[in-house]
Amino acid sequence: MSIQARRQRERAEREQAIIAAARDLALAEGWDAVTTRRLAAEIEYSQPVLYSHFKGKDAIMAAVAVEGFAELATALATARASAADPQQAVADVAAAYTAFAEQRPALYDAMFILAVDLPFATQDVPTDLARGFAELAETVRPFAGDSDLETVTETFWSGLHGLVTLMRSGRLRHADHDRRLAVLVSRYSR
Repeated sequence: MSIQARRQRERAEREQAIIAAARDLALAEGWDAVTTRRLAAEIEYSQPVLYSHFKGKDAIMAAVAVEGFAELATALATARASAADPQQAVADVAAAYTAFAEQRPALYDAMFILAVDLPFATQDVPTDLARGFAELAETVRPFAGDSDLETVTETFWSGLHGLVTLMRSGRLRHADHDRRLAVLVSRYSR
């Protein structure tokens, strides 16, 4: 192995350690606890080392969010692929989306709640963001009819996100989550 290859591998490992530390710290204490000083202490590198990988906390949050989008896309693809029929796919994908948000609140916040420097709804959208949206689109495609698929997908996604966000903030009763999700699913699987 060449010295350059080793350095590249070590750099990638450091970058992954920074992302993992940020994610773990956000999960344990919230995103306010994630600072470059705290991350440097967690991974036992200096702050300048962090800045050699990321411009700052916002860039680290964006990297965490991209990882989250990859995980979400995989969860949605698995749910859609394992469904017996298109109606069940809508229900399974909706359940997978809401479970992801509930089980990974800090990650979901980085992806959808907090301001991160990632392009959405443009041609420059990162691959993993596009994959997740494509899974949602393929899920509702059988029911879109003559409607614009992108708009139907955005509306379905907005419904899922709204339910998750309002429930997490205590504005909707958690006990009625399954009933609300069933109503949303029924509207998109006719």
